[in-house]
Amino acid sequence: MKLYIKLAETLGERIEQGYYRPGDRLPSVRALSQEHGVSLSTVQQAYRILEDGGLVEPRPKSGYFVPPRRQAPALPAVSRTPQRPVDVSQWNDVLDLVKRSARDSVIQLGRGMPDISSPTLKPLLRSLGRISRRQDGSGLYYDSIHGTEALREQVARLMLDSGCQVPPDDIVITTGCHEALSVAIRSTCEPGDIVAVDSPSFHGAMQTLKGFGMKALELPTDPLNGISLEALEMALEQWPIKLIQLTPSCNNPLGYIMPEARKRALLTLAQRYDVPILEDDVYGDLAYQYPRPRSIKSFDEDGRVLFCSSFSKTVAPGIRVGWIAPGRYLDRVLHMKYISTGATATQPQLALAEFLGQGHYEPHLRRMRSQYQHSRDQMIDWVMRYFPEGTRASRPQGSFMLWVELAEDFDTLRLNRALLPKGVQIAAGSIFSASGKYRNCLRMNYSAKPTPVIEAAVRAVGETIREMLGE
Repeated sequence: MKLYIKLAETLGERIEQGYYRPGDRLPSVRALSQEHGVSLSTVQQAYRILEDGGLVEPRPKSGYFVPPRRQAPALPAVSRTPQRPVDVSQWNDVLDLVKRSARDSVIQLGRGMPDISSPTLKPLLRSLGRISRRQDGSGLYYDSIHGTEALREQVARLMLDSGCQVPPDDIVITTGCHEALSVAIRSTCEPGDIVAVDSPSFHGAMQTLKGFGMKALELPTDPLNGISLEALEMALEQWPIKLIQLTPSCNNPLGYIMPEARKRALLTLAQRYDVPILEDDVYGDLAYQYPRPRSIKSFDEDGRVLFCSSFSKTVAPGIRVGWIAPGRYLDRVLHMKYISTGATATQPQLALAEFLGQGHYEPHLRRMRSQYQHSRDQMIDWVMRYFPEGTRASRPQGSFMLWVELAEDFDTLRLNRALLPKGVQIAAGSIFSASGKYRNCLRMNYSAKPTPVIEAAVRAVGETIREMLGE
């Protein structure tokens, strides 16, 4: 680890732990240089990282200070205890969200798009170009149904960061995380089966259950700690649940990281009732904390956890490359992948293997995590400024999604229809529920660097909410 990164993390921990309080002046560049035995430029680079993350603010001729602590809005309420498993609905509303191109003139606050404008992605673009020009056409051949060996080796190394020791031969490369989720569900369940899910939950997983004719049992979910283990245990006692599906690290849409002790307890429950776990970790590498959180898979000793992820949120969605580490379900997953898409496209796999192997992934992640954390704070400030009093909002611990809760009788589907003529789109909360709950909630994306254009879009959302409340 480079010295300036290590120093930035040390100072960041001191600020987060209250060693330096809001308004305090931080040590000078020269003082830190002497204390840590590093160069002045190393300290300046460390301060730049902290400034990008919103942890410090420079003041001309005065040095660096801890900024005033922002007043946080109240957290969203915990979802209600489920009554029974239900068929998944909301497909038409999901289609309205995903059918728009990123190049449309609409400002898409609702889509799960990362920022792809970072200069740290240039090495990937060069690799894609270089591979496409190879005379041997190696990027044009089918590769193994497992995926290219070079990429599986890099993914196996990457998974070490989440505590997993998975050999490359136990990893299957997929066409994005969506296919990983799909083959995981088909490998463990049959039509009519019941799947326990966190609630609110990723609409893509919900619609996969709908497509396969399965039912969802929504579990109460705390916006800081994740699903209720008590409710899960009661559900396992009452219903023949065939799979537990959840996003425990940097959850979409709530943004929480389930505490490690709760991850262990959840795995213990799954072992007791002999139920597999589908762990969606697509945002895990975007946790603001260091080191990144351990996965449930890292505690798995009997192969019951199917770990799914991709590079769609950390690098770029258009490359459509993900993976699954399915444990004991490997043979079944390979069969399900074969009958769905066959081998994943070779060229983007080779380019990503180069991108990771040449050490470009980690610097890119550091830059994006810092940007997203700063953008989160700005987005929450805008919500507090422009939305009605009493608005609740999540406190994401990673990724780039904010969950907002409005008055109980508010209709965000109607809000979305009112915003589209103004050139703004949000994600209505009902698409994150199998039964259409959370109609008074919405999800907003804050991946882009804050700009006056985005602020104007958020202001338009808030003003339209106020107009609708006044009708």
